Amino acid sequence: MTLTPGAHLEAEIASQPLDWLRSAANVGTHADLLPRPQERVAVIGCGTSLYMAQAYADLRERGGHGVTDAWTPTEARLDRDYDRIVAITRSGTTTEVLDLLAELPSKLPAVVITATTGSPVTELAPTILTPEVDEQSVVQTRFATTTLAMLRAHLGEDIEPVAEQAQAVLDADIDALGPLLEAEQITLVGRHWTNGVANEAALKLREAAQLWTESYSMMEYRHGPLSISAPGRAVWAMGDPVAGLADDVHKTGAHFENADLDAMADLVRAHRLSLARALAAGLDPDRPRNLTRSIVLS
Repeated sequence: MTLTPGAHLEAEIASQPLDWLRSAANVGTHADLLPRPQERVAVIGCGTSLYMAQAYADLRERGGHGVTDAWTPTEARLDRDYDRIVAITRSGTTTEVLDLLAELPSKLPAVVITATTGSPVTELAPTILTPEVDEQSVVQTRFATTTLAMLRAHLGEDIEPVAEQAQAVLDADIDALGPLLEAEQITLVGRHWTNGVANEAALKLREAAQLWTESYSMMEYRHGPLSISAPGRAVWAMGDPVAGLADDVHKTGAHFENADLDAMADLVRAHRLSLARALAAGLDPDRPRNLTRSIVLS
């Protein structure tokens, strides 16, 4: 049977609110593996997993739980007296992650979060397995956001209102996305933990719909990226916008997008947009060009 293009991605996007609630409810079962208060932590990931690591690292450190850095494996500086490594990898087969974990000193505790049972990464460190949020689409959505939901819950955050917002996003008519459905170019901007979310939203739109997207810190947007904004384009602020940002965007003629939502719920809007724009362009977002489920280097 031939599936409709994007059928997997559509189903995986739709499951997220319930996935988040289940993950948050079960976070206590993983408490022994996750970072302890005031531990110095490095969070490792590639692509989408890196962006979730960035969001978590900022939330953890700003929340007073301890120094937390996010690294891609090939750039990681693990000589900084970390107490624990957290590696995020949906497939558990990403070469860079496997190589880093294999080379860790035995005295440095590590934990892996993966969706794939029996993957090579599970042999290298204690593992939090989440096969219920694995995905058939190449484009990651629910594994990444559910991992972030679990980590946020472990920091003491209440995920229920975030899930409620995300469900409202899913229930809304797609036309609620307005000018974003036609924008020629979209710049995503974030601040603090939402920088990672903005990076991820931009990536989703590139991967699934082949859109021209960029992502920056809100305060850095004026330092050059402002030149890209023009009529027919959009700037999408994830989280509370900094003072004056909307006015600066409006002066360029670009559309300014900002929703009164938790950034993780707003990311679901980006997921829906990526699916809609891909299908409108005749693309199959389950199988983006040039991409595979995992990067395995020879």
